[in-house]
Amino acid sequence: MKERTPIFMTEKIDVIIIGGGIMGSATAYSLLQADKSLKVAVVEKDASYTRASTTLSMSNARIQFSLKENVQISRYAFQVLERFEEDMVVGDRHPRIGFKREGNLFVVDEEGLGSAKLAIQLQKDLGCDVKWKTPEEIAEQFSLYNTNGYAGGAFGPQDGYFDAYATLMGYKAKAIAMGACYKEDEVIKIQVSNKRVAGVDLASGNTLGADVVVNCAGAWAAQIAKTAGVSLPVEPVKRQVFVLDTTVKPEQALPLTVLPSGLYFRTETGGHILLGKSMHEDPVGFDFSWDEKRFYELLWPELAEFVPAFDTLKLIRGWAGLYAVNRMDSNAILGEWPETKGLFLANGFSGHGLQQAPAVGRYLSEVILGKGPVLDLSLFSPRRILEEKPLTEIGLV
Repeated sequence: MKERTPIFMTEKIDVIIIGGGIMGSATAYSLLQADKSLKVAVVEKDASYTRASTTLSMSNARIQFSLKENVQISRYAFQVLERFEEDMVVGDRHPRIGFKREGNLFVVDEEGLGSAKLAIQLQKDLGCDVKWKTPEEIAEQFSLYNTNGYAGGAFGPQDGYFDAYATLMGYKAKAIAMGACYKEDEVIKIQVSNKRVAGVDLASGNTLGADVVVNCAGAWAAQIAKTAGVSLPVEPVKRQVFVLDTTVKPEQALPLTVLPSGLYFRTETGGHILLGKSMHEDPVGFDFSWDEKRFYELLWPELAEFVPAFDTLKLIRGWAGLYAVNRMDSNAILGEWPETKGLFLANGFSGHGLQQAPAVGRYLSEVILGKGPVLDLSLFSPRRILEEKPLTEIGLV
């Protein structure tokens, strides 16, 4: 998609959004959906999105969380994804996001049994379609799985995955059609004067002025925030995905299956398996290399133990992307920074930003425009960062 040259770069802009990935684009769309007269500029340093967390993820959406607000965010995302292809039509362009609801299965051991049951009850109380499955029921439904030693699993049949790039492009195209201006440049400083934002300085030497600046910079969020004197506990953490061609092909689509160790996998279009693992020792930094040794030494043996039929396979390819991990509590940092008027944050989603973007974009637009939010997400206020009061969760995060 060709970037449109902004027509109001020398004028005062209403809102500047730093980062044109899924979070920034959903926010731009939501702002203009609420007020078409707004002048919204989105600054994105990588218009190809080759290193965007959005496009390097496994594109999962799940209802299974243990915090009420996160469950509500996911329920809203499901509603948006169901009608996305219709709502985001621009002219004769119809985004095809391929939302496949093949489920998420969180396998649980005895240690996690109590918190898993509490999470399921919360989700059911909120009207979600979730089921507890015994080890025998899991093995019956997914015959390749070895469930020995596990206590059972939480299954969300409405969970699934979709095309992250198509979703991002859908939001972006719609936002541009509604008047948003995307500029390929890099924000090097957020201007602050008398405890209010005044705009941003760009790597090109240009300066943009605005009373509202929204930090949607993903893994680069802390770097950007620091230029405004704001310290965020957000780090770029490398997560790797491996594409496998197994000798034995599953007879049915496998849901995103998550083991207590952090190992996760699912079937992909074309019959391949996508595999990854979240580990505490995952490297921090802007490193996009992927490591075959990690797969062969750490992930494959564990995968083959749970799915013995996968003891023979071929590693096709892999890639690495970055999670913007909130080290305080792994939840979003969302809203206006208390010490700087006009500086809004949408950061630290810790791997959930893609599925949370629809609700976050809407919430930010409502807060920025002074409207009562349909979904109250004030729990994620940045004030807890200043006050060092992390959110507490039991179970899934």
